Amino acid sequence: MAWWRDPRLRTGAGYFVAWLLVAMPLFVVLFLNSSTVIPVASHDATVSPTMDRWVTVHTGPYLPDIRVPSDSFIGVDLTLGKTEAATPEAMVERYAFIASQPDAQVEHVREVIGELALGAAGQAALLAVLPLVLWALVGRRRRHELLGATFLRRVLTAGSAGVVALGLVVVIAVRPWADDTAIQNRSVDWQSLPDFLPELTIPPEARKVEVAVSATTKGSRRLLMSAVDTYDRSKNFYADALEAADEVVVRQPEEGETVAVIVSDRHDNIGMDRVIRAVADKGGATAVLDAGDDTSTGEAWEAFSLDSLNREFAGYDRYAVQGNHDHGSFVGTYLENRGWHTAKQDAFEGPGGMRMMARNDPRSSGLGTWRDAVGQTIEEVSTDIADVACAEEERVNLLLVHDSDMGTDALARGCVDLVVSGHVHVQVGPDPVTGANSRVGYTYTNGTSGGAAYAVAVGSKLRRPAQFTLLTISGGRPVGLQPITLQTNGVFVVDPWVPVTPTTRDRT
Repeated sequence: MAWWRDPRLRTGAGYFVAWLLVAMPLFVVLFLNSSTVIPVASHDATVSPTMDRWVTVHTGPYLPDIRVPSDSFIGVDLTLGKTEAATPEAMVERYAFIASQPDAQVEHVREVIGELALGAAGQAALLAVLPLVLWALVGRRRRHELLGATFLRRVLTAGSAGVVALGLVVVIAVRPWADDTAIQNRSVDWQSLPDFLPELTIPPEARKVEVAVSATTKGSRRLLMSAVDTYDRSKNFYADALEAADEVVVRQPEEGETVAVIVSDRHDNIGMDRVIRAVADKGGATAVLDAGDDTSTGEAWEAFSLDSLNREFAGYDRYAVQGNHDHGSFVGTYLENRGWHTAKQDAFEGPGGMRMMARNDPRSSGLGTWRDAVGQTIEEVSTDIADVACAEEERVNLLLVHDSDMGTDALARGCVDLVVSGHVHVQVGPDPVTGANSRVGYTYTNGTSGGAAYAVAVGSKLRRPAQFTLLTISGGRPVGLQPITLQTNGVFVVDPWVPVTPTTRDRT
């Protein structure tokens, strides 16, 4: 029997069609009126979807608004809020640097728009059920009493209900209660970036950018010219470095060996992330050990740096501790929510089967050189780490910390094979340390992977040489290190592979 001859199936199909007719316009209305606040380009930014097929960025008072085609059937409206940039010039330089490495930020916004769409779909689905439930609860007899029996009356009633529903949709979409007078009264013309800055040669990928031109835009030309220049130099420097990475020759792992890449003190330099990943892949790396200071202040506006780190090392086993410039709950929580192994009190299994410990720096620093103790001191943390490490039934093979001083006691007691750290922005070691129990361990400090001067690494190129290190692991123990440095002139320096030979595994 055909399904349409079954009254129950016909009723069910009718309900589904009615639900779909109500849910679809509701979804569109709810989606287009949704928004959320996320960190974008070092700002707290309000993100909302549009139907104009443009990604429009409202930058605030210093720069004109800009837009670029979304290459999609929907658009995005980004309104930048507060930031921590001290001057307009610093803010513009940061914009240009982030724009030169945009993938992580684009992916973040795309994910947020997808979450808004899912939320709107869920709300629309639930709201569309309500009138159907009410219809069913009233019952056929009561509906007959209320609507009457004639076909004309039913049509008129249904038509009236449709008009009312359509009217509600229009009202919600238009939002007559919203005050858009400031936007409506501002006269804005859009010009392409080459037309707006004819005196500059605009990079090909930036020629689709359009600038909102108004009476207040004229004084922003110099800042925008500076941004374009920084963008061009940043993109070229790191693109050249990525190309040079193809020629880097590093030690290849032997059978049974695991390789992890050590990074530290990136300080927001997202330009180096792709370069480091390219060389790490050439060296057979499958894990990353992050010794901290990925940010300069540990605040949410620096999420762009963590987004880049997370994107570029996707697919690796990922371990990270917080440095003194990452202090607070944001950095650790942000990475942990994205699958990174973060600091823990006790030992756990690390890459290559190593028994591993990881601890955060207890201090707090800002954009200067000071370090305020928060909670425990470095000495107290060092003692606590040693107490835990020496109490382990199995020897601790790797201690990942930000400051090497945090591993001093564990090495002095002979309870750890290798301490990996950062913090001082220059390479130190690997140096052997003979413990009180005659066991030998090593300490190794990686230089700044972001090429940072103090806590700042953002710029059109490296401020200082940028270093990362390939760690070789065999039999669950670290056995060798190979430091690699990208000089400020874009040239790689690959140091020889240095063996580290901790004493035997047994504890007697």
